[in-house]
Formats: sequence, structure tokens, C-alpha cells
Amino acid sequence: MEQDINEVKNFWEANPLWVGESKFKPGTFEFFEEHRQTVIDDCFAGKLDSRIFPKIEKNQKILDLGCGIGFWTVELLLKGYTNVMAADLTRNALTLTEKRLSAYGVIAELSIQNAENMTFKNSEFSHVNCLGVIHHSPNPESCIKEIARVLGAKGTACISVYYKNFFLRIWPLLKYPARIIMRILGGGLKGRGRENIFFIDDVNEIVRLYDGDKNPIGRAYSKREFFDMLRPYFEIKDHFYHFFPARALPFKLPRFVHSLLDRFCGFMIFVVIQKRDRILSHDPST
Repeated sequence: MEQDINEVKNFWEANPLWVGESKFKPGTFEFFEEHRQTVIDDCFAGKLDSRIFPKIEKNQKILDLGCGIGFWTVELLLKGYTNVMAADLTRNALTLTEKRLSAYGVIAELSIQNAENMTFKNSEFSHVNCLGVIHHSPNPESCIKEIARVLGAKGTACISVYYKNFFLRIWPLLKYPARIIMRILGGGLKGRGRENIFFIDDVNEIVRLYDGDKNPIGRAYSKREFFDMLRPYFEIKDHFYHFFPARALPFKLPRFVHSLLDRFCGFMIFVVIQKRDRILSHDPST
């Protein structure tokens, strides 16, 4: 069944990121600090990648598109960027982002936006930060086109999507020993109906389930699939991998092992891109 943007909006309105996994009340400093430490320690193996942050003047306008509960909005501001717009499809996300901004003592503008059809003017921003967002959209290509539209000449962006990494590609072989280990030792992701994620056969369903059992859309891309969507609008300057949520395992990984898995087997591919002077043909072979 093909989903529409309202289904996506309804899910995330009812299930903001980290709600249902945290032991703290949503909107409290403890909730945000727990989330921050989990992102840094678990999803980035201890350190945020400096390549995510834009190489622009600190006062140039940045759009944090699909801001969720405001993690990257706040991190950009803490890095010294002073002109940040946080935009999300849901009002609940922006309410939590506003509370997060207050908790960390920083300020940003907030805006309800559909990434497939934004209301911003052409060329309004110098940089767009859009991490872990468009793989939830019914029309990710429309999101990419819109990101290019709202960027000024030579504008830059950092975008990430779920990646068909080594483990997803070999899941048909890996799933049986993984399940034996999980049954003996436990493990899995807590909350949001994801406790049995390692017992799913379909890789696409695993990707969708990661954000919750009611999540309508979650896709993973190969490097080529992702680059082919981007190339008509952007020059690809850099790409790298992160996001190995070790908290799902029934044992603690040594830091150096986690770092290697994060770097080489991350479940998310990140790109640093620059807007083209002119749009190319949409033929992937171009």
C-alpha cells in the first residue's frame, strides 16, 4: 500500500523521536540529555563527526529540515552558528524542540514544513541540514528538489538516509545465528514495538520497524541509489558512514570495535553536497 504524507505526519505527531525509549518525561532536561548522550555515544561511537557541520560563516542562514526533537538544531547553535531555522512536519516535534532550545539556553526560529513542498522562498538558505529524514518521505526525490530550491547559489547541504550496509545485505545468512544469540543473551531495541526486530525476515521491514512498529515508511538505500537521486541537483563533495546502534546488542562492545563498526558498517550514509549551477538530466547515466 502506498502511504501519503498525512500518514507520516500522524505517526510522528504521535511518536516523536526518543519518546517511548527514554526513562525520563519528554521535554525535561534529563530526557534531552539522555537523548544527546545516546546519539553521541551509541549512534556515533563517542564523537560527532565534524564533517556534518557546514563550512560557512557562522551568521549565514541554516535550515535544520526535519529537526525532530531538536538535536541538530541545538548542536549547530552550540557550535556557534547564529542563524538557524528548525523545521518539521509535526507540531509536537517543534514543541519539544522549543523546550530543548530553552533547556540548553539557545535560540532558533521554528517552522512547520513539509519537506516535499516547503513554503520558504527560493535561495533563502546557505546550508540545509537534513539528517535521517527523507527516507521517511513518500516522495524523497521531491524533498531533494526542494532542498536545492531553497538553497542559494553554491549552497551546501548535509543529508543522510538509512544505508544498505554489510549486515543488511547479508541478513538472509546472518539472521539465524543472530536469533540464537538474542534468544540466549537477550537484546533488541526497547520501546516503540521494536523488541523483536531481530526476528524479522524482510530487511525492508527491519528498516521500517527501527523507528516504531506503526511507522508507515522507512527505506534504506545503496550508495548508488542515493547518489543517483542527488546528482541532478548537487555535486557530491564527500560521503561517509555512521550510525551503529550498539545499544540493541545484548552485550557491550569495546569502544574500538564500536568505532570500527560505526565507520565501516554504519546503518546511515551521509553526504556533503553543493548545489549545481544548473539542473542536470534525471537520467542516472548522465
